[in-house]
Amino acid sequence: MSLEMEYDCPECDNSQFWRTAYTELHLGEKTKWRCSECGYGFININDGISTADA
Repeated sequence: MSLEMEYDCPECDNSQFWRTAYTELHLGEKTKWRCSECGYGFININDGISTADA
């Protein structure tokens, strides 16, 4: 799994996100992502569940 991803941040104009945490759950793989500019973060679980606003 990559340590960075392209994603349009809803808080600023940046599109660079870094993986800050990763763990295995009974639902699948949980990954936390954080914007490198403003610190906005969201969580993805198994690429199907996300807390991202956009």
